[in-house]
Amino acid sequence: MSKTKTDDLCQVRCFNTELVTQLRETLPSEDTLEEMIIIFGALADRSRVKILYALRNGDELCVCDIAAMLNVKIATASHHLRKMRDLKLLKYRNDGKLAYYSLKDRRVTDILSYSLQELV
Repeated sequence: MSKTKTDDLCQVRCFNTELVTQLRETLPSEDTLEEMIIIFGALADRSRVKILYALRNGDELCVCDIAAMLNVKIATASHHLRKMRDLKLLKYRNDGKLAYYSLKDRRVTDILSYSLQELV
């Protein structure tokens, strides 16, 4: 017996209206959800996770050092760093010809550390 595409769909608009209402009231604000999307978006890339891991202890690293750590071109590292800076996760400063990055938002490393703890 084969199932049709509609077999897994509800035929009722809302079954448990009381629970749905309660859940809606506990959802995070739109601003909070946007912050979560930004953080999880940054964590959705292997290179960016490595960068955040390297900066987790408050260290400040030069773009060229991050590129060497990742074993990528400076332009590639710079792209990832710029993306995270645009997301307001990293701080940036120039010192002569060197560009340094450090964490701006510690919550990211808290999430990263917690995730690693749970996976290891």
